[in-house]
Amino acid sequence: MPTIDVDALLGELRGFMAPQESGRPLFPGAVVLVGQGETTLVHEAVGYAVKYADAEGTELPPDQQVPMRRDTIFDVASISKLFTSIVVMRFVEAGAIELDQPVASYVPEFATNGKGEITVRQLLTHTSGLIWWMRLWDRFPDRVARIRAVLEVAPKSPPGTAYEYSDLNLITLGVLVERVSGRPLDQLVSEAITGPLGMADTGYNLPAEQLDRIAATEYASDPPRGMVRGSVHDENAWSLGGVAGHAGIFSTAADLAKLAQAIVGSGTYEGHQLLAPRSLDLMLTDHNAGFPGHAHGLGFDLDQPHYMGMLASPSTAGHTGFTGTSLVIDLRSGTYVILLTNRVHPRREWSNINVARRAVAGHVARALGVGA
Repeated sequence: MPTIDVDALLGELRGFMAPQESGRPLFPGAVVLVGQGETTLVHEAVGYAVKYADAEGTELPPDQQVPMRRDTIFDVASISKLFTSIVVMRFVEAGAIELDQPVASYVPEFATNGKGEITVRQLLTHTSGLIWWMRLWDRFPDRVARIRAVLEVAPKSPPGTAYEYSDLNLITLGVLVERVSGRPLDQLVSEAITGPLGMADTGYNLPAEQLDRIAATEYASDPPRGMVRGSVHDENAWSLGGVAGHAGIFSTAADLAKLAQAIVGSGTYEGHQLLAPRSLDLMLTDHNAGFPGHAHGLGFDLDQPHYMGMLASPSTAGHTGFTGTSLVIDLRSGTYVILLTNRVHPRREWSNINVARRAVAGHVARALGVGA
């Protein structure tokens, strides 16, 4: 097993919690977990899960600040996309969805505005031609109208001609699996992933009794929600009831480690088969060779040095979340690196934490003897 200099790693994370050149810290707190196979090598917490009272960064009185814990629950933002993608692939395994079938064959209204040829695979690889984002929460009156707006949106480019990371791809996939199954996405995720893997602290719209363990995110003024804690940060997911294909999952480092163990374990965790090896291989194979720099499997990013740092390689998969979260899996060594921060607390403009993600990856890479 690799030996990681935990003191040095935590010292660097604490350094990011001090004011940077901007005068602001990168994040109030973090939980880091590094594992290899079934063995946890590092699992530590630093800083605060709740620190600020308002958008200006006024610190709460010390007795009202909430220290970060190893079992703090985070809004993992776009890491939710992996859960949706896994659900899709389970339907592919079952023969209910075909990767190269037009999305409109499952969701007919998606054909609107010339999108009839976009395939399921293109949604998963972000090569559909859809725009990256829409402002749903105040432009459309309710969930039905918001979903319709996504499904009927005009494409930005012809399918298969460009890479553009898009929340709309995964919102559409969430609708697709609901149509195919006749069941809501949160139920599908629970039945297929979180239940079998024993991810007890993972899901959408967590119950109120878990609130004291949830890290705060942003002080939201548009829409006016105040300090967001325990409700999904992403405005579009919030406007869709907290359950959407692109965002909405809350989780802990330990729970995400179970998912990572299933990935490095050829699709199986403690006897529970998440995916067949063939399906997992498809998720971890680059389908975007025609778009250099945008290597992507079916759901997973691949070989992205901007956040994977020295661990980046064609055999490294992962995903980030806007709230300050990331999961990186080095398939060569079976090692996974989970960094969860509340970097948007109290404002999203305060920081970009890729430097911290790369720093943690660097400590792990040096211990493994890989990377530049």
